[in-house]
Amino acid sequence: MALIENKKARFNYEIGETYEAGIKLFGYEVKSLRKGLGSLDGAYAVVRGGETFLIGAEIPPFQAKNAPANYDPRRNRKLLLTKKEIRALSQEENKKGLTIVPISVYNKGRKIKVTLGIGKGKKKFDKRQSIKKREADREIRRTLKNK
Repeated sequence: MALIENKKARFNYEIGETYEAGIKLFGYEVKSLRKGLGSLDGAYAVVRGGETFLIGAEIPPFQAKNAPANYDPRRNRKLLLTKKEIRALSQEENKKGLTIVPISVYNKGRKIKVTLGIGKGKKKFDKRQSIKKREADREIRRTLKNK
């Protein structure tokens, strides 16, 4: 079960290959995520110097009064991947038009994991097509439910 999800990821991007990564967090950030607080809107991942970082994800402290005074909820967080996965992500990131997008943050045992997807940005007409398909599916479900 996902703790937080990037609801716009599949709407704004065509997600290809996905990866599972650990994430380096403070204790009060872990508590906050387990409570369901946080947002992945506008977040992305980058590979720099053989390491992967999550940029733009907002994770507020569990108790704001007990957090350090200089705490930044949108700080860059290190993602934990194997060297092979980092190399693959680096190659994908260098291709034109591809972005590493966080899809969800979830529990796996006691660990907090992030699902990363290689996303290719959708054009406006692709988004319209997605909306039409979603509306058609809703209509079909409604008519089947009423019978």
